[in-house]
Amino acid sequence: MSTVSEPVSLSAPRGADAGLTPKQLADKYGLAVSGRRPGLVAYTKQLWARRHFIWAFATARLVAQYTDAKLGQLWQVVTPLLNCAVFYLVFGVILNNKDGFPKYVAWLCIGVFVFQFTQSAVQSGTRAISDNLGLIRALHFPRASLPIAFTVIQLQQLLISMVVLVVVVLVTGVKPSVTWVLVLPALLLQSMFNTGVALIMSRIGAKTSDISQLIPFAMRAWMYLSGVMYSIQDKIDSWPPFWQTLMQVNPASVYMDLIRHALAPEIYNKHVYGANAQELPAHLWKYGIGWGLGMLLIGYVFFWKAEEEYGRG
Repeated sequence: MSTVSEPVSLSAPRGADAGLTPKQLADKYGLAVSGRRPGLVAYTKQLWARRHFIWAFATARLVAQYTDAKLGQLWQVVTPLLNCAVFYLVFGVILNNKDGFPKYVAWLCIGVFVFQFTQSAVQSGTRAISDNLGLIRALHFPRASLPIAFTVIQLQQLLISMVVLVVVVLVTGVKPSVTWVLVLPALLLQSMFNTGVALIMSRIGAKTSDISQLIPFAMRAWMYLSGVMYSIQDKIDSWPPFWQTLMQVNPASVYMDLIRHALAPEIYNKHVYGANAQELPAHLWKYGIGWGLGMLLIGYVFFWKAEEEYGRG
């Protein structure tokens, strides 16, 4: 005796659930939209819980970055030193910026190393989402982990390079001083600023991939306007007050000035202030704190707003 199974009904629910909208049904049975953006506090807790993943991811990418190169990790140091050599030849020798400039090599190398930290963080942050779509679509984790991890990579590279930078500073005749301890808070503030910018550029780069083609030109212009190879102060003395202020609050210049003053205060004071050497203006620390905290907060919220959109489309 055969039995005939009843067909499964795909129509609207009946009985107690009849007449309920999809939202009401979801609320009734505790269902939630997959991939919904969590609240800012909950998102921050999730991100903090994955701090070990961020560090491990950054370390692995840093090690793998130079795996195919014969010099390996030495390129982390050789690259900024080669940049210093090129800039010294062009701006120091050919354009004579080193004439009358005490210990120009130390000034130049500090500027190159510090600016490259921000430049690399911005460029890698721009591609943090678009270059890792496979990982984003395969695993569920706070997407802010990626731009933060790429900033950590650049910080790890800088910390390794700082050993060489200290040697360069000592070789040029700069004596160690108590101001060297100020390098740590300055780098911390710059790292916060870089993270905020990387978060902003990650969201923009996720939607507009062409932005990565424009970033190198923007960074090059920013470098020339920030006094990496020369002091910007004596270039803007004749400018209108508004533009002088705008150049002085430039975050790249602010962080370079903080670290230059920390590592080589005598060079910084004599060149910027001439014979009337004086201490670093207190407002530079205020600018550094403001840029670091402000950009980190703005970038974090800006990135979080589009959390549920990354990896789609």
